[in-house]
This record gives sequence, structure tokens and C-alpha cells, in this order.
Amino acid sequence: MNKEFDIIENYFSFSKATREVPITVGDDCAIFTPPFGHTHIATSADLLIEGQHFFSDVNPKNLGHKALAVNLSDLAAMGAEPIGCLLSLALPSIDQSWIAQFTEGFRNLSEKYMCPLIGGDLSKSKMGIIINVTVFGGLNVNFRRSATSAFMTRAGARAGDDIWVSGNLGKAHLAYTTKRDNPNDLAKYAMIFEALELPEPRIDLGKSLIRRATSCIDISDGLVQDLGHIMKSSKKTAEIHLEKIPYDKNLEKQFSKEQIREAILSGGDCYELCFTAPPENRAIIERLSDSLQLKLTRIGEVSWRFNIDRERRERVKRRQELRNKFEKNNYYVDTTPFTPIPHAQGKPRPPVEVYENGELIEVPNGGFQHF
Repeated sequence: MNKEFDIIENYFSFSKATREVPITVGDDCAIFTPPFGHTHIATSADLLIEGQHFFSDVNPKNLGHKALAVNLSDLAAMGAEPIGCLLSLALPSIDQSWIAQFTEGFRNLSEKYMCPLIGGDLSKSKMGIIINVTVFGGLNVNFRRSATSAFMTRAGARAGDDIWVSGNLGKAHLAYTTKRDNPNDLAKYAMIFEALELPEPRIDLGKSLIRRATSCIDISDGLVQDLGHIMKSSKKTAEIHLEKIPYDKNLEKQFSKEQIREAILSGGDCYELCFTAPPENRAIIERLSDSLQLKLTRIGEVSWRFNIDRERRERVKRRQELRNKFEKNNYYVDTTPFTPIPHAQGKPRPPVEVYENGELIEVPNGGFQHF
């Protein structure tokens, strides 16, 4: 059995037709409708290439899990409910055992988050294993305010917002560098490999942040780099505090302070969420942490992109808080001039500033680089 259609029928036809997805794997196209109550479709795609995004000796089951997880993480960052996914796979040879393990990992995660496989493609590759996954999610959005503020995007952060991250950071990067630099240190890698090979998409958190967070992103390319994307889109500067960034303290037994610092600030392949939210939502987010049984840590605050005097900053901040309060109740009409970004004084600040014990420190350069 080595024909394409036989392989698809035996290994990739595990998702059954539903009311929302009446036509799935086996036809020329999949057909789906947004689930009841959803008004918009969110979609994202990621490409994973052997040697560039995963090691050649990775466990196939874990690779199947990760191939879908990294895409579901993008839906989580938008607060979307998974609807379905497409999988395109190019293999240098047909290894039925490898395919069976890969699809087992993929299927387990798709069933956990109700994201059925609804189509895709299978081909031969001369360049190693190539995986492409596209996901679709549903959003329930109303436009009582404005279209731009209705979605949880990278451009919504406001001066005075808190900056939060989920879970612990750094472990995936340390697993990657351990595997790359010390491939024979199996005991050390075994302690931390799950963070790299089996990331957990924060779907439930993302959905819960709708109308509570002002912006959100997954930090797959590193905290400083991805938080910087939010700040650039929002035209603000983030002030984060190194001592508040959460990580597993057991890492200190195996790695130096410098290695951990680099991992939590610039290490990639971490699929936790970083988001901003108004200070008045702190209690809500803390209760959300308890209900989801997921650590949510406040690591800093959003500030102006340009330096302004403290008195003016506090005055504008109070004005913004009043505006936020009334906008939340959908009846605020601004009849006086208001400038969201104060007049520039001097050079703009960087998108992200990192402080350690109150002192501004240099951030590791480069961000996350793939293999």
C-alpha cells in the first residue's frame, strides 16, 4: 500500500462530517460554516521544515502534536474557537510506521480542541519532511464600538495597561540549545523536552481574554521580540521587569543565570500568550487564572513611546482611564480635543525596555533564530 489515496484513506480520514463541516477529507474541497453564534472566520498557516523547525530524529507522534499546536496557538492569540484544519505533508519516502505515529499525535490534539482535519495534500519531497498546516477559527464580534477595537489584535495596547504572560517561559529554548549543542546529554534533554516538542496551545485562555485584554500575541519568537510587535503596532513602549518574568526554578540546577536570562527574554518556540489589559481588569484576570488553573503573571506596563514630563503623563493617563471607562459602557462621546500620543520630545524609546531591580538593562540581541 503506497498510493496517495490509500494512505489518505487509512491515516488521514479520521474526522467525521458534522453539521458545521458537512464535506471533509475525500472530496475536492472541504465545506464548512461558522459555528452557531460566530460572525467571523480567523485563519492562520505555518510551515515546518526538517532541519529548520524540528530535528530530524524527533518523535513522529510529538511532531504531529506540535504541527497542529503551533497553528492553534495563533487562533488562541486572536481568541478564536477552532473550526477545522488543513494538513499538507511532503515526505522523502513512505514509512507507514512514521505516518501512523505522526497522525496519532495530530489526531489526539485535534480531538482535544475539536479542530477536525478537513482536507490537505500529500506529496513526495526531495528536501526532507515538509509540513504545512492551516487552521480556521470562529469569532463572535459585534461592532457597537468600532471594527478595529472589536478584535483582539496587536494594535490595541494603551498607555497604562498591564502586561501579562501565561505559564513559565524559557524551557523550550533551553531544550533546543541542549539538543543542538549537547545531543548526547539525553538525561538533561529528557527533563525539558516536552516544552519544545509538546507545546500546549492556550485556546481556553485566548477565548476568555476577549473584551478583557486590549492586545495579545503568542511568543513563539521570544518575549521581547513578540511583545515588540505589539508595541510597534500600538505605537507604545513596554516596560517589563526581569525579576517578574516567570520560569521553572528547577532550571537553575542545570543552567546558568545568563542562559536562563537569554531563554526567558529572547528564547523562542514558546507558545504561551503575552497580552495587555487595563489595570481595572486585574482581579478578573486573577480569577481567570484560578478557573483555568493556569499561571498568569503581570510582568510590566505599557508606557508612551516618547518621553514626556511626569505631570503631563499622569494628566493624560487619567484622561485615558476616564475615556476607557465610558467606552466600556458604549455611550461615551468625546466632544473635546484628545491626542492619544503626546507630542514627541526627543528620540522615541525602543519598543521594549527591560529593567532589573529598577535599572534598565541591555536585552540579548537577535531574538529567536530557527535551527
